[in-house]
Amino acid sequence: MRRVLPPALVLASTLALAQADAGVQAPPADEAPANTSVSDTEALKRDFEARLEAARREVKELREEMRAKLATASVAEGWQEDWVDEKRKLELVEIDGYFRVRPDLFNKFDMGRGVDPSGYSLFPRSASSNADRTNVGVNMRFRFEPTINVSEEVRIRAQVDALDNLIWGSTPDYAYSRNAANGYWYDRNQFSLFSMSQTTQRSGINSVQDSIAVRRVWGEVATPIGILRAGRMGTHWGLGMLYNDGNGLDNDWGDTVDRVSFTVEPLPGFYITPMIDMDVVGLISPRTQEGGQPFDLTQADNVTSFILAAQRRDTEQERRQKLATGQTVFNYGLHFTYRNQRFDSVNTLSQPWDANGAEGVGVGLAGSSPVVMRQGDLFIPDLWARVERKEFRIEAEFAAVLGSIKGRQFDVNGDGVDHTLEVYQFGAVLQGEGRFLNGDLEVGGEVGFASGDKAAGMGNYPRRNGGGRDYTVLGDTDGSQFKCETSGCSDPNINNFRFNRDYRVDMILYREILGGVTDSIYFKLRGKYRITQGLEIFASGLYSRVLFPQSAPGSLYTDSNESLGVELNAGVRYETEDGFFGQLQYGILFPLEGFMLKTDPYVAGQNTQLGGSRVTLDNPQALRAVFGIRF
Repeated sequence: MRRVLPPALVLASTLALAQADAGVQAPPADEAPANTSVSDTEALKRDFEARLEAARREVKELREEMRAKLATASVAEGWQEDWVDEKRKLELVEIDGYFRVRPDLFNKFDMGRGVDPSGYSLFPRSASSNADRTNVGVNMRFRFEPTINVSEEVRIRAQVDALDNLIWGSTPDYAYSRNAANGYWYDRNQFSLFSMSQTTQRSGINSVQDSIAVRRVWGEVATPIGILRAGRMGTHWGLGMLYNDGNGLDNDWGDTVDRVSFTVEPLPGFYITPMIDMDVVGLISPRTQEGGQPFDLTQADNVTSFILAAQRRDTEQERRQKLATGQTVFNYGLHFTYRNQRFDSVNTLSQPWDANGAEGVGVGLAGSSPVVMRQGDLFIPDLWARVERKEFRIEAEFAAVLGSIKGRQFDVNGDGVDHTLEVYQFGAVLQGEGRFLNGDLEVGGEVGFASGDKAAGMGNYPRRNGGGRDYTVLGDTDGSQFKCETSGCSDPNINNFRFNRDYRVDMILYREILGGVTDSIYFKLRGKYRITQGLEIFASGLYSRVLFPQSAPGSLYTDSNESLGVELNAGVRYETEDGFFGQLQYGILFPLEGFMLKTDPYVAGQNTQLGGSRVTLDNPQALRAVFGIRF
């Protein structure tokens, strides 16, 4: 009520003054001067009505201005993650979200390389034929994001996905029923050819996940000094290079955290947010069929993050207004995280819960413990800044992951208690663009850097067994980035920085084949042209290379180098004001020396020798469409 009273008084006083200036009340007929004619009265009436209408317009404009100011005047008026959004008119329930459908076509993503020394191919191959190297499919998602406004100061927000990335045709009515334990009477279709319907997704039955997934639920309370948030929520920072909420229309992952945070605005436009994240809770009490409250068995195996974020940031409305009036937008911030863990319950989450509600080896049994010493500490600073005018934008993000792990073992009976691993990782992105033709044409570029490791393989999938089982060898596409044996560690460093998987720079190389940007530097040129309102075309070209030649998949051969490839992408995008959006993209990758392959001159089809002739690599191609409705 305190927020509503001042603008109400201003509006009332303004209306009163406007009406007074307009001669709010015409004199009664019996009090009119005797010499006032009918025509004079009509003229006064028309003049009065014109002035009153002008006053009403002025009051309406003032009302809209006051609403805009109220929406951004205080941090208590509704933040979107770490900054303020324009507050909507209070409704009990607000519904947002989208529905999308994505047809995909992937061609020759394995490049014709076969498998690496550890037995992995660059991209999954068809089980029907080695000649079948084209993947075609359609997937979908329905995202529902309700907000329950308990009051102007208290709200509950959620994010729910239904049929998330469900592949069309993946749950036919006969799926996983032909070998039922109680006999074959469940079977309706002897051949899949006769399937007439799709069934609901059921985790562990016909899919790896259920048809409905509650991603996030959290509460927000606006206090006189700031906003309190608590629950499971998304997190995003800067360009999304390290922390990315995955809320984009074409995103697949998204970072979700269990967090308590409190945001204050000590100065207009400056926000400070201390946060505590519970990243891993480790061992919890067995679950029973009767339900009830589970609890954390020990705090010793927890992973906890203590975070402080400070930033100067304009709201989106303020940003647009500054750009429209020729002003400069300068925003910046620091996001700092300290994360620690004393012990690690290595078998937790490694297998599903059994029928008795127990999980992991020895959980709840006397005399056994799946907990090993970890003693890990990580320090993660992340700096972000943006300078923008109507004619250009420059934006950058720099992050580091620094720390150590004093116990490396993954098994309670394994070695590595006294083997210390060091972590020194650095990543950075610099973006820039110029805007021409009244903003219809944008031409820009981007440089990205992710520190690497001299160990073989890229490091996006470090749990993968390498050619040396616990460590990688030359030619491995991926695997562990440190090398330790019972006697000690010859390579105790984990130095490859990994970009967030939802930070997309291309269509093929990093997004699909390598699984993200790591141990690389890339250079990207891009352009976008708006043909008409809602319709635009875009294109980009990217050159990438690894930082260490040992990391490249072609490192098995002495004459390979760091260049990974050149990728060209182009597409068209259309979006309407009523929520429909559509996008069509095409991409082609030209692999370079970093993927080089040779054949053994003595054994046909082999590629594990240094001799032999060079193999011409295929060019992977992709065609992707996204169609949907935003609400």
